[in-house]
Amino acid sequence: MRNLFTAAKPQAAPAPTWVIAEVSANHNQDVERAEAIIRAAAACGADAVKLQTYTADTMTIPCDNKYFHIKGTLWRGRTLHDLYQEAYTPWEWHPRLMGLAEELGMACFSTPFDASAVDFLEGLNVPCYKVASFEVADISLLKTIAATGKPVIMSTGMATLAEIAEAVTTLRENGTKELALLKCTSAYPAPPEEANLRTIPHLAQTFNCVAGLSDHTMGSAVAITAVALGARIIEKHFTVSRIDGGPDSAFSMEPEEFAQMVKDIRAAEKALGHVNYSLTEKEKESVVFRRSLFVVKDVRIGEPFTPENVRCIRPGYGLPPRYYDEILNKKSTHNITAGTPLTWEHLFQTNE
Repeated sequence: MRNLFTAAKPQAAPAPTWVIAEVSANHNQDVERAEAIIRAAAACGADAVKLQTYTADTMTIPCDNKYFHIKGTLWRGRTLHDLYQEAYTPWEWHPRLMGLAEELGMACFSTPFDASAVDFLEGLNVPCYKVASFEVADISLLKTIAATGKPVIMSTGMATLAEIAEAVTTLRENGTKELALLKCTSAYPAPPEEANLRTIPHLAQTFNCVAGLSDHTMGSAVAITAVALGARIIEKHFTVSRIDGGPDSAFSMEPEEFAQMVKDIRAAEKALGHVNYSLTEKEKESVVFRRSLFVVKDVRIGEPFTPENVRCIRPGYGLPPRYYDEILNKKSTHNITAGTPLTWEHLFQTNE
C-alpha cells in the first residue's frame, strides 16, 4: 500500500497502477455472490476490492415525500431509503469478505458513510479508507476518517476546486499523511466526453498527491487513457454478470472486460517507459534497413561519382545519405561493382 504513495515523489519511480474492483451493490444481498465477485476480481488481476459500509438508516430516513424521491438518474422514481436498503452490504459480511480477499492476495477496504462505519472498520483494521464523491463536503466525516491516520483515497465527483481544497486541508490538518485524489464523473453510467481526464495531472500537481480515476464509463478506453495521463489508481465497478441485475450492474464491468482492462493497463505502463532518444535493442536490428549510398552501376578507378552510378537506397551498409552531395563528382579510387555499399575508401586513397 505504501509503495502506491511514493508515486507523488518526483525522484521515485511510479508504483504500478493500483486497480480496484468496486463490489458496491452487485452482491444483490447474497453473500455467496459477494464472494464470487471477490474471487473473480482476483482472477482478473485486481489489486484490491472495495466495499461500502452503511445502512439505509445511516444514510437517510424512510420518507416518501418529494424530497426523498430520486429524479433523473438510473434509479429515478425510487426513494433514497428504499434504494439503500437494497444496495447496502450487511456489516456482518465484512470480516468474511475481507478475509477472503486477503487469502486471494488482494487488499480489501471500504467507503464509510458516517462515524459509526469508521469505528466499525477500524475494528477490522482496514488498510485505508475511501471517501465517496458525495461525502467530499462532509467535513465532520472527513475529520473522523483523518483521525485514524490511515491512507485516504478520495473521489472528487461534483466537487469544485475550492471544495476539493477544503477537503484536502481538512484531511491533512487532522491526521491524513498519505492521500490520493480520484477524478470522477458522478453519473451512472458516465459519458466519455464528460470524463475530462486532463484534470488528473492537475490534481496531482495542485495537491502534491497521487491521482487516479474512479471510472463510471462503459468499457476500458477511458481508464487506459487515464493511465497514460498519469493515473496511479483505477477504480471500476465490478460484477460477475450484468444480466443478473442489481442497482449498479448496468455500469459495472464483467470479468472478461475487467481482465482485458488490467492487461491493457499493464501494457500501457510498459509503453510509457521514460524519455529516451537512444536506440532500443529491437531498433538496433532495424537500422540496417535505413537508406544509404550504394554504387548502382560499375565504376572504374578515376571515374567520377554521378547520380547515374550512385543512389541513396536501402539497405544501410553504405555512407549515410547526408554525404550524397559531398561525394558527387569526386573520383573513385577503386574499381567498384554495382551493388557495393559506398565507403570513404572508395573516395580517398589509403596507405594500405
